[in-house]
Amino acid sequence: MRQYSIFGTDWGYVAAVWSPNGLWALSFPCATAREALDSLKVDVSGAAEGYPGWAAGLDGELKRYFAGERLDFTVPVDWGGYTPFQAAVLRYTAAIPYGVVEGYGQVAKAIGHPKAARAVGGALHINRAPVVVPCHRVVGANGALVGFGGGLDRKKALLDLESVTYLDR
Repeated sequence: MRQYSIFGTDWGYVAAVWSPNGLWALSFPCATAREALDSLKVDVSGAAEGYPGWAAGLDGELKRYFAGERLDFTVPVDWGGYTPFQAAVLRYTAAIPYGVVEGYGQVAKAIGHPKAARAVGGALHINRAPVVVPCHRVVGANGALVGFGGGLDRKKALLDLESVTYLDR
């Protein structure tokens, strides 16, 4: 059974959905807790509010991240429900360090599929746990901000928070 938690950050409320294996989904910050829950890429109708052991750690890390502190997230992510290719893309992306960007083609090459840059974008588009799996750190080949499920304004804001240099078009 899944559980969900709501956290307050400097940027707004964030909803997390948990499976027995870790973080299943995460929302972007929203103005209200209800908006955060409603914005999730998964159905939470059968989930109960709860705070599994990982919740306190994620709560603290989200607060610190959105306050501008440089950190790497430590919460386990549940990779279930993804194809092997999607999971490889997302696992690789989860390891891109704070303040660093890579191109879609770089990610494709790194996971052994050098001609799959467009497919990398597709995998990132279905990322259920943005910020923790930092798909905002993947940019176009020339450093331009392209293709972000949360909107390019949000991608820009996250990269600005991390003091990343990119091509702003």
